[in-house]
This record gives sequence, C-alpha cells and structure tokens, in this order.
Amino acid sequence: MTDYHIHEYPNGIRLLHKQVLHTKIAHCGFLLDIGSRDEQAHQQGLAHFWEHMAFKGTTKRKSFHILNRLESVGGELNAYTTKEKICFYATLLSSHFERAFELLTDLTFNSVFPGKELEKERGVILEEMSMYQDAPEDAIIDDFDEVVFGAHPLGVNILGTRESVSNFQTADFHTFYNENVRTDRLVFSSVSNLPFKEVKRLADKFLAPLPARLGPRPRLAVGGYQRKDKVEKRPITQAHCLLGGPAYALADERRIPFFMLNNILGGPGMNSRLNLAVREKYGLVYTIDSSYSPYTDTGLFGIYFGTEGKQVKRTIGLVQKELKLLREKTLTTNQLHIAKNQLMGQLAMSEESNSGLMQLLGKSTLDLGHVEPLTSIFERINKITASELQEMANEVLTEDNLSVLQYVPEGK
Repeated sequence: MTDYHIHEYPNGIRLLHKQVLHTKIAHCGFLLDIGSRDEQAHQQGLAHFWEHMAFKGTTKRKSFHILNRLESVGGELNAYTTKEKICFYATLLSSHFERAFELLTDLTFNSVFPGKELEKERGVILEEMSMYQDAPEDAIIDDFDEVVFGAHPLGVNILGTRESVSNFQTADFHTFYNENVRTDRLVFSSVSNLPFKEVKRLADKFLAPLPARLGPRPRLAVGGYQRKDKVEKRPITQAHCLLGGPAYALADERRIPFFMLNNILGGPGMNSRLNLAVREKYGLVYTIDSSYSPYTDTGLFGIYFGTEGKQVKRTIGLVQKELKLLREKTLTTNQLHIAKNQLMGQLAMSEESNSGLMQLLGKSTLDLGHVEPLTSIFERINKITASELQEMANEVLTEDNLSVLQYVPEGK
C-alpha cells in the first residue's frame, strides 16, 4: 500500500486517495475517530443515534433529499458505528463522485437533528434493539463486552439502553458533536479511477473551508480485568456460549502475530482447529469461531459457539483442549508455513474489495498514523516464529484469563 496519496489541510482534516484504474466505481467516506466508548454514562447509544440522525436533515437538505441524492443515480449511501469509529460512506459511479463528496460533507458537518425526525428514528432504534435481543448469537457478543470490560464504555452496548435512547433530545446530539468532533481526528478516504489531482480539487472546495476544531479529547482508560463466569436463562432452544478476555492493543507489536494465532485457532478457514475438532470430528456445532478486536489501548479475544444445552460442557472441554495444545505444543515448521500462507492469502484477497480498502486507508491513518504496505505486513508475518505464537498463547489463552458467558434454554 504505497501507491496512495495523502494531503493534510490547515484545519487538520486529512485527504486519502488511491487510484484504481480498472474500475468505474468510486468508494468514499468520512471516518471519524469517535465511537460509543466516547459517550458519558448519560449518553449511552448517542453515537449510534447520531449516525442515524445524520440522514434526517441538514442546514440545506431534508431527509428525502439526502436519501434521493445518490439513489437517483444508482449509488448507495450508508453509515456505521463501532466502539471507536463512526463512518459515513458512499458507493457510486465515479462520474458522480462530486455529488457524493458534497453530500457526505453536508451530512457529516451540517446535520441539524430535527425533533420530528428524532421521534421517528427513536422508534426505529428501539426496534433494532428488539431485533438483536431476538438473535442470541448477536446479543451474546454485545453482552460479553460487559462481562470483560464491566462499566467501562467499551462494555456498553453500542445501541445504548432503552431508557437512554428514549430520553435523547436534539440538544444532546449537538452537545455530543461539540464535545467529540476534532478535525485532526477525522479523514476523508476514497478509492476510484479518478486521478488524485481531481479528488484534491474537490477536497479544496469542500474540506479546506471547514473551520478547524482542535484540542484534546481524552478517552477513559481501561481498568483492571477480573475473570467471570456468567449463565443466563433465555427463551431459546439452543445454548450459546462465548469464552474470551483481554488481548493486545492496536499499536502493540504482537497484534499481527496474534491475528495469526487467532486465525489458526478459529479464523474464517474451514481448516481452523476449532472447526475441525468440534464440528467436523464430533458434529456438536454448526458454527464455531474465534475473533480478535484490537482497540486503541486494549483488545478483545473471544470464541463463540452454539450447541444443544446438554452439549455445552463437552464443547467447552474440547475448546479448552485446543487452547491447551496451543499453549503446550509448538507448531511444526510445516504448520507454521501453512498458517503464514493462509493469513497472507486472506489479507491479499481483502484488498480486492475497494470499499474495504477505502475504509482500511482511513482506519489505519487514524489509528496508527500511517498505512502499512501489504509487502511490509507480509515481511512481518514471515518473521513470526512458532515460539512467539506459543508465548502469546500462554499469555492470552489461559483458563485464568478467559471469562465465560452462556445463554441456556429456560428450564435446562
């Protein structure tokens, strides 16, 4: 990833662009270093609600005009909120790139959060909450954050609570915006067949005039972690389980090696150890996987599976057996070689998605201050040793470090 351009304006906003000649589609968006972890206790769910409300009106457009602006030329407008990011982005023919750039700038910086629209969207979000509660495989992931991070904002559901969402008013959105938006902590990222000169010409028009919003915006540090076991009875027919605990932060040099370790254990490949040991050998689960989410100052590792209530104990035992193998048995030269090739192949394929690439440019710049070339990442992967992986397994994948959350059927 060396063939991309970056330009920083006096107001602190950074423009990132990668030209891809073989496409007629443009992907672009604003990534803001703001997420649910930046909410105060009385603001739980406000970042996600803001993401929704940005589409409901600006100083120059009503909701219909926002939604119709790109759809009318076959484009798509979307957004998402995570623990540490909000993203407003668009996909459309590159011939309409200016239309998307102007609209995204408008809804990111000029939203007015109209009261009438707020009441309608409040109902939408409350329905979204109900939908998640009806999907235990999704709900358990959110609830597990609280098990690991407790009352810290990282432990709070991105959607907030029914009580908090029911009480937000227009003034709350403006307060949250003013408290958190910093122009040196947001980027505009794009991937298209347009030359950088043309993209910068538009950025000079839309980004350069924006007033600077600078200054500190500290985040609450993550406190001490204590392992927990929690069982919840729910009106479900299948049991769901999540095991996990803290892991390495974004800037930690062990982040990439731990991604490999996670990939070996329960990554997307059908040849992951958990899939082979639990699904293929015993048929106890339909889905079993592990995940690793690095944050600014910490990380989260987790293993999820769903199974019959009577098989939970056995399945957890099989999972612990695989974790023990990683802690006690060093990978062979051939196993390490396969793991490296698999991870490098997956990373290379992920760069084939121009939408994902656009977001990667922005996230990497915000989190690390640069975008690491794929060749450099491959060099780091090739230097990973078996003993390094075993050392991380003994630090993160121990029973003492892994909390357990179970959803079990009522009456079982």
